[in-house]
Amino acid sequence: MARWWPILSVLLLCCAAVHSQDKLEGIDVEEVCADRPADEYFRLDTETDCREVYRCTKSGLKEIQCPSGLAFDVFKQTCDWKAKVTNCDEKERPRKAKPILKTDEPICPDGKLSCGDGECLDKELFCNGKPDCKDESDENACSVDEDPNRAPECDSTQCALPDCFCSADGTRIPGGIEPQQVPQMITITFNGAVNVDNIDLYEDIFNGQHQNPNGCSIKGTFFVSHKYTNYSAVQDLHRRGHEISVFSLTHKDDPNYWSSGSYDDWLAEMAGSRLIVERFANITDGSIIGMRAPYLRVGGNKQFEMMADQFFVYDASITASLGRVPIWPYTLYFRMPHKCNGNAHNCPSRSHPVWEMVMNELDRRDDPTFDESLPGCHMVDSCSNVASGEQFARLLRHNFNRHYNSNRAPLGLHFHASWLKSKKEYRDELVKFIEEMLGRNDVFFVTNLQVIQWMQNPTELNSLRDFQEWKEKCDVKGQPYCSLPNACPLTTRELPGETLRLFTCMECPNNYPWILDPTGDGFSV
Repeated sequence: MARWWPILSVLLLCCAAVHSQDKLEGIDVEEVCADRPADEYFRLDTETDCREVYRCTKSGLKEIQCPSGLAFDVFKQTCDWKAKVTNCDEKERPRKAKPILKTDEPICPDGKLSCGDGECLDKELFCNGKPDCKDESDENACSVDEDPNRAPECDSTQCALPDCFCSADGTRIPGGIEPQQVPQMITITFNGAVNVDNIDLYEDIFNGQHQNPNGCSIKGTFFVSHKYTNYSAVQDLHRRGHEISVFSLTHKDDPNYWSSGSYDDWLAEMAGSRLIVERFANITDGSIIGMRAPYLRVGGNKQFEMMADQFFVYDASITASLGRVPIWPYTLYFRMPHKCNGNAHNCPSRSHPVWEMVMNELDRRDDPTFDESLPGCHMVDSCSNVASGEQFARLLRHNFNRHYNSNRAPLGLHFHASWLKSKKEYRDELVKFIEEMLGRNDVFFVTNLQVIQWMQNPTELNSLRDFQEWKEKCDVKGQPYCSLPNACPLTTRELPGETLRLFTCMECPNNYPWILDPTGDGFSV
């Protein structure tokens, strides 16, 4: 189901909207839409086949239908396979009590706020992750725009590089450099396990022959998930200067596990994953400082509190809707400069000392001068209309021009390796694009960390050849650490009945590392 998730969401968005007057006869639209969020889909009755839902618009009710074979899940607010939807007898998702935050006259003393039932509690108890109001309303208005303790809006007098960067709409170039003097950075990132299924692809793209204008070989960022990963291959990617980040330990396919995860869940998943990578890929330089949430299901303030405590420098899970001008990465000391987009809308509302490597959506229109507007896509493989190498080539160049001809915000090309491998023409077009871009003198293929390093010390193009932060592991030669890794056949009580191979240049552990035993040394009771 997991890999269909983004496709199903797109199918929902692309369904034809139908206005059917006879179905709406006798419906009091004002009553139906009172206090209902504009982006909420709901049913008018439960007698239909579970495909039809409505939402409130300025012009009345708009009907949306899921494609045949699917049904609408009102709790998850998306189309899903019919057998998986268990709430066809529910018209809407449950309504939760809301606190009374805006009133003409204050109803609580200074420093206190009103619960939905009128009880007054200390302001800091609202949105702290545990219900304090009797009606639990203090935890039901906690979005980026509602949280009473939310981060303040960007104040550039209080936010200075290298530690803090923000701008009112997210489009400002760091250091006030003119766009023509800004290097166009492109980040190529991969999500998932690194193993025999994709190592050849990475060898093709990062073959050592493709060099940035400063003479260093191009680099990528790998968000590594644990199961089925070959850690000797990860060790070699790191040796050659690529950035290794984490994509979770279990990669559970329950999306709510991530969006509603506790501090301890995020700690076990991400710090546990980092521990495994450091140990079995022998990465000892403290360079694993980035993470991406599975399914891009951001975990709200709990995820970012854990990141700050565990010295993760950046997250790369939040998407920004397709806009006229792309957004630069930013720190989360101040409020996000764009709407909370994407899965489950659980963006951090509080202030956190963490960078966000925002994922700007790609414009996937075949002919941007002619085609009507389409929703953007954050992963290249979620651009479901791209079905040929030719279309992929157009997607790459059009989105490059969108960034290059505006504010030169970094262009993120985010992949699952299986998509690039599904057609040889995709791989060929990506290599062709890389070679074409490197024919310019102002385009650099860099890691996420290198983007942040440039932003912390904005440097004009004519001085970049000597930019020290981009010179580390500039052009690595030599052999892998080991040519024949240990292929450790291992089990764990946490995954009964499974024997999994762990490939590593290090010694085999006693057990297969998993969430309660990330070192594989055995459980401590």
